[in-house]
Amino acid sequence: MVKICCIGAGYVGGPTMAMIALKCPEIEVAVVDISAPRIAAWNSDQLPIYEPGLDEVVKECRDRNLFFSTSVEKHVAEADIIFVSVNTPTKTRGLGAGKAADLTYWESAARMIADVAKSDKIVVEKSTVPVKTAEAIEKILTHNSNGIKFQILSNPEFLAEGTAIEDLRAPDRVLIGGRETPEGKKAVQALKEVYAHWVPEDRIITTNLWSAELSKLAANAFLAQRISSINAMSALCEATGANVSEVAYAVGKDSRIGPKFLNASVGFGGSCFQKDILNLVYICECNGLPEVANYWKQVIKINDYQKSRFVNRVVSSMFNTVSGKKIAVLGFAFKKDTGDTRETPAIDVCKGLLGDKASISIYDPQVTEDQIQRDLAMNKFDWDHPIHMQPVSPTAVKQVSVTWDAYEAAKGAHGVCILTEWDEFKKLDYERIYDSMQKPAFIFDGRNVVDAEKLREIGFIVYSIGKPLDQWLKDMPAVC
Repeated sequence: MVKICCIGAGYVGGPTMAMIALKCPEIEVAVVDISAPRIAAWNSDQLPIYEPGLDEVVKECRDRNLFFSTSVEKHVAEADIIFVSVNTPTKTRGLGAGKAADLTYWESAARMIADVAKSDKIVVEKSTVPVKTAEAIEKILTHNSNGIKFQILSNPEFLAEGTAIEDLRAPDRVLIGGRETPEGKKAVQALKEVYAHWVPEDRIITTNLWSAELSKLAANAFLAQRISSINAMSALCEATGANVSEVAYAVGKDSRIGPKFLNASVGFGGSCFQKDILNLVYICECNGLPEVANYWKQVIKINDYQKSRFVNRVVSSMFNTVSGKKIAVLGFAFKKDTGDTRETPAIDVCKGLLGDKASISIYDPQVTEDQIQRDLAMNKFDWDHPIHMQPVSPTAVKQVSVTWDAYEAAKGAHGVCILTEWDEFKKLDYERIYDSMQKPAFIFDGRNVVDAEKLREIGFIVYSIGKPLDQWLKDMPAVC
């Protein structure tokens, strides 16, 4: 029996291993993590992450051929294939601070593998890592190997949160990079055979190590670039009276471009886009390519600009101050169908409003009050360190309250900001919300989910990103 072990029970490790266990019943799959509360959650009825369809997959396989454990060294020693899916946060100090990936957790995982291994292993990079990480890991393993042979593979994940289970069930592609040596090719084939249980062979791409590592960064950079491109256009649409949805539809009809990732919004979030682009920038700089680095830096700049532009629009529309005013925030997760708040635009928008002394009431169907308070109290990039390395109980932000009901959040508010595109926000009783709010009542739609004309008929002053502006908004221009 082939044994697989995954180090790291997070958003990538948990779902990926659950799908491998489901599709390969003859393979024993262990997911290990040093965080006891996280492993306990994976073994409970309340999984530590929300992902549609994940519950069913885990419950079908758990304790059959899928195991969640804190016995890290035991399972690593027994495994034939070890996936490493640990955090690779952006460095906050030292060389490359604010851009380079911090490989502390990766390095300690590699040293532990070398310490406990009693037989040859295939070690698979599953975390997003900088190009040439495999070389560093290889050196650590080789110099501590005690005669045991290790093959390093790169198998980056291309999951989208909210659809991760479907992405795993029917992936666009599975990418495996390895050394172009007989041993390397044999290791690639071994991993390929695991995925071939359910993925058509023409969707399993094999490359050299560096191509696989760079492909992940490149894919995320291209996707983020599309979002920043349409968001840049949204600012121009507002200035000229064009409608960004119509522009995006027309552009997306070009088969060379396509319609995906062309929805204007308050900005992109999630654990990958910003971190991977900063990493790409750093790698370009280190390789003497400042022009390439500056090109990708601009994608991040536009994203930051879009968030500050949204905050400025809220403040300027409400007589240039939100001090002491209640603002309802609907949606805190970075996108719908996930409870993930990593790099969510909502953090920067809320901090911007708090900077102007607003009082904020937040509702999100999947994000807990503890998580929201933690996010608003944390420094940038702290979120990407393991939970036990984060601030334990951050001081609650006094001007922030969290409710479990959209109507409660909006009661007595001067304005409502929609920051996540949850489907339920399209179906709310906005007449009821309008009646409970201070007048004039504002809605700032950061995701273009509501019917602006219907809301204007109710009496709202509506701002939709990239859409023609109300006369009110034209009279109170936002300067960014």
